[in-house]
Amino acid sequence: MKVVGKKYDKQHLFLLKTIIFAVLLLSVNSYSQEKRIEKITFSGVKKTKKHVLRRILSSKENNVLDSIVLKNDMTRLKRLPAISNAYFKASCSDNKCNVVVTVEENFTIIPEINFHKTINQKLAYRIGVGEYNFLGRNIVLGGFYQYNGFDSYGVNFRAPTLFSAKWGLALNHQNWTSEEPLYFENESANYKYQNISYEALALYQHDFKNQLQFGVNFFKEKYNYLNGSISSEVPTELNVDKKLLKLIYTFDNLDYNYQYINGFKNEFHGQYVTSENKYQNDFLIFWNDLFYFKRLGEKGNWANRLRVGLSSNNDTPFAPFALDNNLNLRGVGILVDRGTGSIVLNTEYRYTLYEKKWFVLQGNVFTDVGTWRKPGGALSDFVNSDNVRMYSGIGLRFINKKIFNAVFRIDYGHGLTKNASKGFVFGIGQYF
Repeated sequence: MKVVGKKYDKQHLFLLKTIIFAVLLLSVNSYSQEKRIEKITFSGVKKTKKHVLRRILSSKENNVLDSIVLKNDMTRLKRLPAISNAYFKASCSDNKCNVVVTVEENFTIIPEINFHKTINQKLAYRIGVGEYNFLGRNIVLGGFYQYNGFDSYGVNFRAPTLFSAKWGLALNHQNWTSEEPLYFENESANYKYQNISYEALALYQHDFKNQLQFGVNFFKEKYNYLNGSISSEVPTELNVDKKLLKLIYTFDNLDYNYQYINGFKNEFHGQYVTSENKYQNDFLIFWNDLFYFKRLGEKGNWANRLRVGLSSNNDTPFAPFALDNNLNLRGVGILVDRGTGSIVLNTEYRYTLYEKKWFVLQGNVFTDVGTWRKPGGALSDFVNSDNVRMYSGIGLRFINKKIFNAVFRIDYGHGLTKNASKGFVFGIGQYF
């Protein structure tokens, strides 16, 4: 029988087999030279469940040892409310490595006591408590009560890794009542405002840096006239049911070292609100927060936040963006104006004045600049000098390094633009 095709002699076949064998040998040898994680153990863990920490790590037993992945894992752990610091050490023998992860835990049952003034200069207070590592499972459970002439309360539950390392759930309920101003036709009126809401959010962590939250909020808003100007276009009483669809996307590349932060973070908020009443139409709203932190020397930290926000441009006194001490411009006052667009830059230099074991005294110098689009206005409102506000000032931070978010702050802001105000701003946590 005659074979048709290319004919290989014995020498060609031997050479081909030799090449294949050499390639396989190199592959096996290369594989065997990789250092692999044989065991991961934890040190310093007291309250947090070790299997919860193990689930959060991208580094797994029997995987190739990758120092970059382990370094990212330590940053991920330091972002947890339960962990103030984390580092690792790997010891290897015969390409088998034992990794010891050492953590320093925070105290996570945090009481909240806060005092502030209302728009009519009455003293208000808020008390609450939050457990930021409930059952040692990286779950946040908390609540508060507030009195500002009216009673308010809220409860919240947040479990980022409830279902898996990537999927979690957040549930929130709030019954909020306050006295708030509405602005129309160069006049204003004070209303009793009540918001009763129920919210459910799905939490998804795509990877080390990218996170997503999405869900729905059902709420009821009530407005009841108290005093001030009256307009035929604004009701003295309003009671409406609403639905809010929410999306939050976060890119987080921040690295924490106790009170110091370094890196970049971006957080986008998008909402679509539906309601059925003649005074408020369905509307879209979004705002984007861009954060940049830079370590300067041994004790300095430069912190920045740029917020850009827009909503449907309805000519209504119920505009969603507010100028307020506690939100954007320190020293501006309490709910002094509203708009359908906002651009705000907060920048400050933080410097550690004193540090001893668990306690830190930090000083800061800041400048807050903001501009607004009036309800029904044009984008040119942003460059109108009448809408631009600038405040600058100094502040102090009293920080407990061993308690999560245990930062008591006080700032004094002084206006630098015309018809500006000045004043103190108190709060818990860094301003941003």
